[in-house]
Amino acid sequence: MPATVDDSPARVEVGAAAALAKSRAGLVYGLSAYTMWGVFPLYFHALSHVSPLVVLCHRIFWSSLFLAVVISIRGEWGAIRPVLRSRHNMMLLSAGAVLIALNWLTFIYSVGSEQVLQASLGYFINPLLSIALGMMFLQERLRRWQWVAVIIALCAVVNLALHGSGLPWIAVSLAATFGFYGLVRKKVDINSLHGLLVESCILLPIAVVVLVMEKPQDISGPTYGILSLSGFITAIPLLCFGAAVRRLQLSTIGFLQYIGPTLQFLVAIALLHETLDPAKLGSFILCWIGIAVYVADSVFRHSPPSIADEPE
Repeated sequence: MPATVDDSPARVEVGAAAALAKSRAGLVYGLSAYTMWGVFPLYFHALSHVSPLVVLCHRIFWSSLFLAVVISIRGEWGAIRPVLRSRHNMMLLSAGAVLIALNWLTFIYSVGSEQVLQASLGYFINPLLSIALGMMFLQERLRRWQWVAVIIALCAVVNLALHGSGLPWIAVSLAATFGFYGLVRKKVDINSLHGLLVESCILLPIAVVVLVMEKPQDISGPTYGILSLSGFITAIPLLCFGAAVRRLQLSTIGFLQYIGPTLQFLVAIALLHETLDPAKLGSFILCWIGIAVYVADSVFRHSPPSIADEPE
């Protein structure tokens, strides 16, 4: 009987190298996605002279067009058709469309009204709100330290309401709309890119009507050019996010999600020159403490932090 060469160590080494390369690529994709989401305020700041509703409708229009082109190139229409045949799925995606439109509109308004710090706070709060929503609607049980994290996040909102300029409705609205959006999307078996296309198409007729009926604004050619990029800037980070999810552990993605609001916080202070008054600083500190408690609990329990489908 001929001798056989035991090549299992070589195979193990090759497999480990492939896994490492996959992980590194996933990290690059993840960092790219959350970095782009983190600097989104700079894009919308360039459109701050345009009505937020008009910007939203352009984003819906160009996102529908660009996503349709991407999915056509990738030949993925077949994966979408079964979802479209289900009335239940279409009702959920319609609800998701309304929620993501409200989320986008609020975020665009926050940039135009120089309240990006509030938007950043909202996205810091969002993972903690998602935990509470899971308890209320998915019968998920909260661990003791998760309760502590949620209560601390609530204290951050109350602090800003009592010591700031009133209820931080932008932060609350962004966290709530995105939290409920994630809840709705958990009920539909469709990936983020395909789901966003369907939602954008649901909103498209309304967006077109608004753009047609909207009173003409003094929008220059370059501004129209910037508006036409909204589909691109919506889809590209989402594609990177999808690539990252396929290559990384969920726990890693869960930690990366804080890059977005952190960059928004830094952009608001360093580039958009928003004022970080004591009330806002106190709320951010409370929120960061809550996140630290939440992440520590996840690490010690070996469970990944909850991950949103896609940020703003």
